[in-house]
Amino acid sequence: MYQPEIVQVLPTKEYTVYLYYDDGNVRLYDVKSLIEKGGIFEQLKNLDVFINTCTIMNDTLAWDVAGNYNEWECIDICPDTLLDAPIVENIEEVEEKLFTH
Repeated sequence: MYQPEIVQVLPTKEYTVYLYYDDGNVRLYDVKSLIEKGGIFEQLKNLDVFINTCTIMNDTLAWDVAGNYNEWECIDICPDTLLDAPIVENIEEVEEKLFTH
């Protein structure tokens, strides 16, 4: 069964990430609850870390917290979990707000 792949990630100051998929859909994944749970995700509380290390690794949303693009040292989210995130219907409006402020 076909599973869309993430081609771009766009983290926000609100601890959410816009996920752009190769099927044309954009989903919005909220990371706040994971950060609040602590553990491995606690280091993402630092907004600079959250935004600047956000990337795609292991074919999914990840944070390269070690800074060496090592797939074993990153924090990543199961791709199936991300597909449960809501689809953004009005992405043009969202992008306009994100890129003009």
